[in-house]
Amino acid sequence: MPARLRPADPAEVAAALTRLDASAGAGEKPDRADLRLLTKHFLALLEERAPGRSVEVRVPPFAAVQVVEGVRHTRGTPPAVVETDASTWIALATGATTWEQVLAEGRATASGERTDLAPYLPLLEA
Repeated sequence: MPARLRPADPAEVAAALTRLDASAGAGEKPDRADLRLLTKHFLALLEERAPGRSVEVRVPPFAAVQVVEGVRHTRGTPPAVVETDASTWIALATGATTWEQVLAEGRATASGERTDLAPYLPLLEA
């Protein structure tokens, strides 16, 4: 079984979110290291909130996790897959957008059973 991701240090997460907001406000491209840190951090929180192995959530090129209780996936392409980019994943995790909006806009794909992530989002604690 693959190792679970670990949440990042809260101070590092706060600093990365601040830099991400600043780059967005300045119309600049986000720092790749910040995208990687935040993506892995929020995927780790999703693993904690939705334990299981029936849905694979992919955020290429940074990480993928298997979550949500149900039939366990062990080999090949999982029967239930969610995929999105890092910026969209971070927006979902922080509550800047909703699962429904992202799907409607085609910014994420979700196929198979149990791929509705709305009950687990946002992940950022207020």
